[in-house]
Amino acid sequence: MTSGDHQSQVHFEELRNRALHAAQVGRFDEAERLSNEALSWAREHGSPQTVDYAVCNRAAVLIELGRGAAELPRLREILLRNGDPVSCRVAAYNIARHYELNKDYKKALFYARIARDRSVLLGRPDWLASSHNLIGNTLLAQSFVQEAADEYGLALASMPDEPSVARAGLLDNLGYCHFLQGRQTEGYRLLYRALRMARGFEAQRVELPVRLDLCFAHLETGRYRQAELQGTRAMALAETLGEVDSIKNSLYLLGEIANLNGDIATARGHFTRLQREFFTEAGYLPEFLLAVDIRKLVNLHA
Repeated sequence: MTSGDHQSQVHFEELRNRALHAAQVGRFDEAERLSNEALSWAREHGSPQTVDYAVCNRAAVLIELGRGAAELPRLREILLRNGDPVSCRVAAYNIARHYELNKDYKKALFYARIARDRSVLLGRPDWLASSHNLIGNTLLAQSFVQEAADEYGLALASMPDEPSVARAGLLDNLGYCHFLQGRQTEGYRLLYRALRMARGFEAQRVELPVRLDLCFAHLETGRYRQAELQGTRAMALAETLGEVDSIKNSLYLLGEIANLNGDIATARGHFTRLQREFFTEAGYLPEFLLAVDIRKLVNLHA
């Protein structure tokens, strides 16, 4: 490799790393621009393997933006071709992530396990950690709480014990599992560590689910003022970020808090908004939710 080729490759890696960081903290428009630049460079200067890798990295961003369906055929082609192990792993992970976001958890689990196996072969602890995390997500969404907690534990053991956006998300996931298991002290410890870490990196898309989980945690332990504070902040973040599922979950939780506090008018207001925006045909929903325990109905990680 000539010095010019080396400098050009360094430019590609810099674009790729900047895109990855932008995606981790939720700046997806910036990540898309950078991944497009990296793909253009790969097509002009790179090997076929580099092009595949760049395609996978760009697809990862589009999947997070909700435009991933069109990327699946190329990702499957890369995976089935089984040429470059790095691209195969990233392709499998991206396909799993697409299915997770679209709530097809059985398919997500299938591809996440492929990503995990490839990560083991590649000897990449960071990729092994993210694969275990994704497997945990698909299991938790299906209410396999202990199995999910085991996967999150493996993920944490695979990454350095130092602050990062990825570690904040894992701590949140495991903390929520602990609350579902009745391990409240451990759950609180992990959730507040996750919140401090997410805020330190200004990672609002990680901070949002942490605040929702803290809202649930405080609700579970009867700390309604703290629950309302976290739920209100989560709602504000969800509306700012346009996270529809989080808006829905915030309405469920804020309605339940108001209901348990005896503020029926406020509770009905939250549940009515929930019904109007998300369940337009279910006019009975506000009164039904006032009569049941919401905590038994809602899985915040599904």
